[in-house]
Amino acid sequence: MADLPHFDRKMSDAEGLMWRLEKDAHLSSTFANVTILDRSPDFDRLLRRLENATYAVPRLRQRVQPAPFNLTAPMWVDDSNFDLRYHVRHIALPPPGSMRQLLDLASLIACDAYDRTRPLWQFVVVDGLHDGKAALIQKLHHTIVDGEGGVQLSLQFLDFERNAVEPPPLDPEVIAAAQQAAEHDTRTPDLLMELLGGSLRLPLGLLKQIRDLLADPAGISEAGTAAADTMRGVMQQLSDTDSARSPLWTKRSLGRRMEVLRAPFKPTKEAAKRLGGTLNTAFIAAAADAAGRYHRELGAPVEELRASMAISTRTDTSGANAFSLARMLVPSGDMPIGDRIAAIQTAAAAAKEASATASLETLAAVAAALPTSLITRLARQQAQTVDFATSNVRAAPIPLYMAGAELLENYPVGPLGGVAFNLTLLSYNHSLDMGINIDTAAVAEPERLRDCLQRAFNDLAAAS
Repeated sequence: MADLPHFDRKMSDAEGLMWRLEKDAHLSSTFANVTILDRSPDFDRLLRRLENATYAVPRLRQRVQPAPFNLTAPMWVDDSNFDLRYHVRHIALPPPGSMRQLLDLASLIACDAYDRTRPLWQFVVVDGLHDGKAALIQKLHHTIVDGEGGVQLSLQFLDFERNAVEPPPLDPEVIAAAQQAAEHDTRTPDLLMELLGGSLRLPLGLLKQIRDLLADPAGISEAGTAAADTMRGVMQQLSDTDSARSPLWTKRSLGRRMEVLRAPFKPTKEAAKRLGGTLNTAFIAAAADAAGRYHRELGAPVEELRASMAISTRTDTSGANAFSLARMLVPSGDMPIGDRIAAIQTAAAAAKEASATASLETLAAVAAALPTSLITRLARQQAQTVDFATSNVRAAPIPLYMAGAELLENYPVGPLGGVAFNLTLLSYNHSLDMGINIDTAAVAEPERLRDCLQRAFNDLAAAS
């Protein structure tokens, strides 16, 4: 069985923050994946595999139990009404079964709000694609697992060969025990015990010092305590109100459009190394190059844009989510690709160092003491400082199969969180498969942006 991230009954502060931020629909933490299959999978076999997966990964059978007044982070409790067929569905596209139809469907599914009384995930098998192909649309809330954890989770129902031997049925005693636990796991958290039991991610003494510094911010610069170091990092993050740089991507909405593209893995990685960068910095450089091209083609050239990138902080003891976010200015003017990668290499190193002084978990721990209306306003304010977001996730370098169907292409779709577009990369079977989640009010010509990205990655791969 594949290794899985550790799952706590209690949300981390970062997960609790993501959950609370969804009071504002612009700040949704839902991410999706669109997988193209060479044929329709055996649906009954897939259901059996997913049934097993829900016991191996308890989070798939759990719903969120919020804490009154946000006095502590929400808890995960077993859903006594869990119904696998509610979460796993089987539909078909009407003719002609185009990729555009599939992506539009995936966008609608990803945008639909979750039923918060149920576990926060959904799988939809889609038949009827052209040439006899099929697809799987996966939709998960970020509080369940992050991108890397999602890849590990998927190995619970994927195989390394088409006709792999199906795992044996679960022991009836295991199922009975889980069902019995679910019937009794609907309790409201004991807040006093949670607080006294050390569940706060920051020590109580440190939180008291932070509270005192918040009451008198003038003392932060002179203070030499751990609380002051924390607050300096937090204040540095929250005081960054410099607006995003794009003269075109100024509006935000709930309108969404998905686009996808591919690039060859080996030539792109070799080009990045030859040009003095890493695959991740070359990925961001290509995104910046494409964004600049888009602006120039529409007669609004811009020399730099603000990008954010997700940085994995995963360790052997990490929870379901292990990442931080870094923001940086990236060059988007017309320039040699080597110069762009070098500039981004420097900017990325500085951004990582800056984000380390106030990690997402630390920011979330401080935010836990603030009203939801205030943290959503602060989050929207911070989102307005960013033009586009990026994320890079590694997956299997070999072909994978699902219930007898081969995975041909694997496109991740990251959450927007208030930016113009999110470009997420998933390396799979010698290919870099990328999903673009686009705010249609910001990016007026999504197809043009997609073409600019494809050309930028083609040029990068050719540089090898």
